[in-house]
Amino acid sequence: MDIAALAEAPVVGAFWPIRSEVDPRPLIEGLFARGQRVALPKVTPGGLVFREWRAGEALVRGGFGLSEPDDTLPPLDPTALIVPLAAYDARGHRIGYGRGYYDQAIARLSQNRPVLTIGVAFSVQAVAEVPAEAHDQPLDHLITEAGPVPLTRA
Repeated sequence: MDIAALAEAPVVGAFWPIRSEVDPRPLIEGLFARGQRVALPKVTPGGLVFREWRAGEALVRGGFGLSEPDDTLPPLDPTALIVPLAAYDARGHRIGYGRGYYDQAIARLSQNRPVLTIGVAFSVQAVAEVPAEAHDQPLDHLITEAGPVPLTRA
């Protein structure tokens, strides 16, 4: 993944894959190798809480089959997010798993400073158009196994 701004992010929010999602763990290893901090999300009733995670630390089983950081790890607001998705379109809109957790997290984190958002997906997850609502947060960048996806903004 060659997005220059990602290298400048001191804290990157990533995710642990479930089901058939793209596996971002090699990317996480690359972030650690560059000296960047990584935060993983925990689903709470109030939304996603990102907690700093270090290589080798145990994860706990969360809802939806997620592997999440332990509650004892410190919360940390990422300056960039690697975002999972189920489908995407060329405008950078995504379909997640229907709860809006990432849209809410992006909106919350963006209140303090711009947050770089990078969706990772397989190219077969492209759809002609994702139905977007006012609260949906389009991605800044999208990467598939075929490379960067050129995004068009309407």
